[in-house]
Amino acid sequence: MKKEVILGSAYLAPVEYYTKLFAYPEVYVERYDHYMKQTYRNRCVIASADGPLALTIPTEKGDDLKCLMKDIRISDHGNWRHVHWNAFVAAYKHSPFFDYYADEFHRFFEQKYEFLFDFNLELCEWVCQQIDMQPRLIPTDDYVTEPETADDFRERIHPKRDFREVDKAFVPKPYYQVFDQKLGFLPNLSVIDLLFNMGPESLLVLRDSVGTCNEF
Repeated sequence: MKKEVILGSAYLAPVEYYTKLFAYPEVYVERYDHYMKQTYRNRCVIASADGPLALTIPTEKGDDLKCLMKDIRISDHGNWRHVHWNAFVAAYKHSPFFDYYADEFHRFFEQKYEFLFDFNLELCEWVCQQIDMQPRLIPTDDYVTEPETADDFRERIHPKRDFREVDKAFVPKPYYQVFDQKLGFLPNLSVIDLLFNMGPESLLVLRDSVGTCNEF
């Protein structure tokens, strides 16, 4: 395990992502990669009463098919801010810590951000503050295909990749979830699921989800 990690930009990233913020002194957040849909860049997954629910931020279509992440603009299509907020309320209004965080969290869905990267980063910084983590988040200045000094999880933390196969250092620690009696424990949901259910103890869950395996 190296002292640095490089991650992709992500919308309320999964718990696996935040274990990297816990484990590494320095975290580089990629902004010079080519934007791709159906990734955590603009999608998070929460636990609804009917099971995992993916929430997706619509983006503006750029003229260049290979648009850089830093240049991706958020679209207002489909009144998504209202839709996402209602989904969070429906899923977590009965969670132990929803009321505690709701007002500050809601502000992110009242304000209009122009760029997806900025929105993701500010949300990430807010979540880290709530769970008393102080990772050094460093936006990248260029794209490096094979980083020599950092462990590379840019494409390994991905909705279509099984963390059990690609990340042996992530061993999800079960925690209380609102619908766990109905659905069972759902691992590696968005960090917002962890925060609303566990509050300040989220930090302990992240700590206990970092495996001892150094196989990166």
